[in-house]
Amino acid sequence: MSTARSIVLFDLFGVIARHQRPGAQGKMAALCHTPTDAFTTAYWDCRPPYDAGRQSASEYWTAVLRRLSLFTDADTIEELRLTDIDSWSRVDDRMVSYVRSLRDVAEIALLSNIPSDHADAFLAAQPWLRLLDHVAFSGKIRAAKPDPAAFQHCVDALRATPTDFLFVDDREENVRVARAMGMNGHVFTGRDELAAVIDSWLPTRRSTWNA
Repeated sequence: MSTARSIVLFDLFGVIARHQRPGAQGKMAALCHTPTDAFTTAYWDCRPPYDAGRQSASEYWTAVLRRLSLFTDADTIEELRLTDIDSWSRVDDRMVSYVRSLRDVAEIALLSNIPSDHADAFLAAQPWLRLLDHVAFSGKIRAAKPDPAAFQHCVDALRATPTDFLFVDDREENVRVARAMGMNGHVFTGRDELAAVIDSWLPTRRSTWNA
């Protein structure tokens, strides 16, 4: 049974923050003296354990370099790590303002697939995140979307029920899992469309609360 709370649970990249900086994969490939296509394949194929907090940054980059049959050294790994963090550092200021404004009418939480060291850097650069009701970074909670455990972490952390949530993500597969768990879900395509969805959803929460 719902507790009739209104919790908007946001994805980060592709919603509030921007996707990876254009050209970043090519820049990191150049550091490795390897073709961008080969680098990109290794980068993403090795990523899941890093995102889910089962690998350190050093372990992840060692795996990437070994996949490319390249020598691993601490200086190269650190340069790749810092370049990677910077490539995911941009936010959409208009969305940040909108998310912050919603705190007047709902509880606001965040669930993002992001490695632990990236999360530390992002939180330091974006202190407004500390104002949210809950922030869940996959590298910290050791579960990454679309694993149901990532969504369950948010339910448990907020002492809520799945039906209390409206989950917003730009990836349909993540929204599909959230809905299967009982959450409301919206595939993000833009701020104006999202605002209309939230404006329609919030009155249903208030009517449930007053029933």
